Amino acid sequence: MGISIANAALRLVSGAFILNSGINKLRLDEASAAGLQQMAANGVPQLGEMEPAAFGKMLSIGEISLGSALLLPLIPSRLAGLGLGAFSGVILASYLRTPGLTESDGIRPTQDGTALAKDVWLAGMAVALIFGRRSTKKAKNKKK
Repeated sequence: MGISIANAALRLVSGAFILNSGINKLRLDEASAAGLQQMAANGVPQLGEMEPAAFGKMLSIGEISLGSALLLPLIPSRLAGLGLGAFSGVILASYLRTPGLTESDGIRPTQDGTALAKDVWLAGMAVALIFGRRSTKKAKNKKK
């Protein structure tokens, strides 16, 4: 169950970024948590039903957990990729459904939307982690 250098790079970059983000949210004040919750609820409406402080704590713990899972080589890359895919899916859904973050075409970011739209790289990393190893195995089997 080795890990490729390519997967290690994907996991290190995304894991360190998300772990740091989660650690920084440990001391999130209630107003900031409410703002993040409102945006997240655009992507996943059920998140709007939580108390802002509980949402902030859940977000922080979730980011710390995901970042740690990406950094720990004991967690299979596909599993870590699935977690990263779910996380990036919520970010992108929030971006696409929040008024004022996209141009009139509904995809290209406005200046305000660039901060969330740039996280599309996380979705790309998730796809690479989930499917990358499968194509490597197929190529090895064809050589035999």
